[in-house]
Amino acid sequence: MKHGALFLVALAMVWSVGCADARPSAQAGAGAPGDRAAGGSASSLDAGRDIVLAVADPLAQPATRAGSNLLGYVPTGHYGGAGMRAALTLAALKRAYGWHELQGWPIKALGVYCIVLQPPHGVDRDALLTQLAKDDRVQLAEPLRRFSVLSAPTPARHYNDPYVGLERGFIDTDAARAHEFSEGRGVEIAVVDTGADAAHPDLRGRIRDVHDEVGDDPAVSEDDHHGTEVAGVIAAVGNNHIGIVGMAPQATLSIYKACWYPSDADTGALCNSFTLAKALAAVLDNRGARIVNMSLGGPADPLLARLLEKLLAQGRIVIAAMPADGDRDGFPGNVPGVIVVRSSGNSTNPPGVLSAPGRDILTTQPDGGYDFTSGSSMAAAHVSGIAALLLALAPNLDARAIHDLLMRSSGAADGMLQVNAAAAVAALRQTEAARHE
Repeated sequence: MKHGALFLVALAMVWSVGCADARPSAQAGAGAPGDRAAGGSASSLDAGRDIVLAVADPLAQPATRAGSNLLGYVPTGHYGGAGMRAALTLAALKRAYGWHELQGWPIKALGVYCIVLQPPHGVDRDALLTQLAKDDRVQLAEPLRRFSVLSAPTPARHYNDPYVGLERGFIDTDAARAHEFSEGRGVEIAVVDTGADAAHPDLRGRIRDVHDEVGDDPAVSEDDHHGTEVAGVIAAVGNNHIGIVGMAPQATLSIYKACWYPSDADTGALCNSFTLAKALAAVLDNRGARIVNMSLGGPADPLLARLLEKLLAQGRIVIAAMPADGDRDGFPGNVPGVIVVRSSGNSTNPPGVLSAPGRDILTTQPDGGYDFTSGSSMAAAHVSGIAALLLALAPNLDARAIHDLLMRSSGAADGMLQVNAAAAVAALRQTEAARHE
């Protein structure tokens, strides 16, 4: 028998073992009240109940795309994405703890297989986490956490004239002068956010691809405001006689939808550990994206921190928005090496934090529209655009060099320091000229 056929038979045996021991009782979790079917949209996962668990997966199949679902944990009949060791471990753990699997996916960069599970009916999540933490077969077990995009509510005031305060961030950072030397050509930016309207006239041709890690209707993704706003600030098309100009109008974007809008219209977009981990694992596979924009925030998360550390080790520049309350203990700003950006204000910068325009920023909206929005999300987007201008001139810059250059070249705005695109580009050109003398 060929090795490939032998491996498939072995996997089928593992699946049969896992199914044979599953009992339709509260102890096994299957059919218990509150259980949800495997697969489906990630937005249906419950951050108040579910658990993210990882086991070692040294034999993960290379053909499986990072961020894809575990075929054996949806109704397909085999462990399509897990290696033999991971499949055996997961089957044994399920027999021991009786959980109900909801989603699963390989993270090749960390050598683990992750699942999202629901504790058995009547079992306290914290108690189960305590048990799992003591189990040597488990590499990681943590609550499914919730995150949110960092934008301010849309102000009640509406503007009739689109040129009132037009592109304050673009003007305040002297981006037009920076564009004399760089427009970000050849630089790709991964935007981990909601979806975005790739058909917007001011984004057409700038969005290279869109990856949906939530599983919502693609048409819904095109109506997502936050990702469309961030995309416009970074890379809206210039010189097309319409709309606005992005900070890096020749850069390209890859959109990773990890956040969604719940049915409550008064609530901003939300993400969770599962969707963010899938998005970051997919970004790890996309070696072309040198910059990662994360205009979102939430609690500390060990799994997500490990993924960001991998990205930073690859030489990526990760740019994150600081929450409005200034708390830097949560993800992603708590990961060393991440460039944290706050919205410019009337207080001094916290140590190491950059300030950028984030108030009343005119940017793109779904369905070809434009509107003003505020928040540190927009501030981070401005810095991602400036970083693209710098990388286009000096591709070997790393995150530390870009952070220090932006900090050193920041100028006074209303008495406080704020990033300046033109000054940063000028400083880089001067340094590069001196290095080649």
